[in-house]
Amino acid sequence: MFRVLVADKLPSFVVSRLEDGGCEVTFSPDLKGEALEQALREVNPEVLIVRSTRVRTEDLDAAPALSLVVRAGAGVNTIDLSAASARGVYVSNCPGKNAVAVAELTWAHILNADRRVADGVADLRAGHWKKKVYSKKAEGLKGRVLGIVGLGAIGKAVAKRGQAFEMQVVGFDPALTDSAAAELGIGRCSSLVEMAGKSDVLTVHVGLNAHTRGLIDSAVIDALKPGAILVNTSRGPLVDEEALMKGIEAKGIRAGLDVFCDEPGADGPWENRLVDMTGVYGTHHIGASTEEAQEAVAMEAYRIIESYAETGSPANCVNLAEDTPATHLLVIRHRDEVGVLSGVLELLKEASINVQNMENTVFSSTPDSPCAACARIQIVGCPDESIVSSLTGRDSIFEVKVLALEG
Repeated sequence: MFRVLVADKLPSFVVSRLEDGGCEVTFSPDLKGEALEQALREVNPEVLIVRSTRVRTEDLDAAPALSLVVRAGAGVNTIDLSAASARGVYVSNCPGKNAVAVAELTWAHILNADRRVADGVADLRAGHWKKKVYSKKAEGLKGRVLGIVGLGAIGKAVAKRGQAFEMQVVGFDPALTDSAAAELGIGRCSSLVEMAGKSDVLTVHVGLNAHTRGLIDSAVIDALKPGAILVNTSRGPLVDEEALMKGIEAKGIRAGLDVFCDEPGADGPWENRLVDMTGVYGTHHIGASTEEAQEAVAMEAYRIIESYAETGSPANCVNLAEDTPATHLLVIRHRDEVGVLSGVLELLKEASINVQNMENTVFSSTPDSPCAACARIQIVGCPDESIVSSLTGRDSIFEVKVLALEG
């Protein structure tokens, strides 16, 4: 099938399955930066699989044959989507496959922040018994309000577990309707600030992009109740860390954070003012790091490549245009013969009319009857009467229609 470069750690069965399917696989799980660029130049793969490894413009330039990057996870903020799109490289992800793992760590943070488990363990290991200290200030969760930012697969998994703890669950998501909220058994908030004001626990489950960077800002932090719990297991830059530190100092907010704005690229020494604050509990960006989640993500990565080989169109592609500049739809019913569509495209080229999207549907036929097809071509600009007349006058074309596209 393809030359595949696996540049991150994945379960070994993925490599075996790809090789059994005819792929030539290079497995090099520790590639980053210039090492990745060099490997791409040497292997020149058609498919690249990564997890946390950053894929830069230079990396995409290094492999002319590269046509698909698979992110073995949900977020794609580590991949230069603009550069990939400019080169016609598909980028696909594996959404929802690590939802349960992230939801479980989210709940570990919620329970820990309420009962201060990590602090108690630290004191025991230091040789201190402090029952009087740790038997105070735990509010408990039953009946309290859990606010969830983002109701995708992870947010829904968190909500389900919140209901099992008999919490009142409310959600904020631009795509969440009243009926969808009712189906989930949760309340719907019209704004983040509104939800923050109601929540005893606020947890964040959205992707990082230009619109969500700094989403949990000072206005949201200020709206939280004194002593509220904030959990972020998504991406560090979703939260304004300076505003959070002020909220911790002024209002006693507690935070469970699996992600940070300045995470290092490799294991080693690291310092961050936030993690030194009382009431802040950090983990090492491990939300998706369970065996179950990694196997599910790996299987999805394999499925994406398999679908790409079979159809030429990868599943879960995130960088295809939702809207194009197309203004008109050219509908052509024609004989299914060699050269018909190339003649249409040549005529459009001469008129400087650009094609944005095109599909050609073939009708059923019998050995005694010729085959026909219908082409639907989205174009920028309206063909003039001379083009329509030229197409209509061809023996191989039955009918030509030009329809204006809405919007």
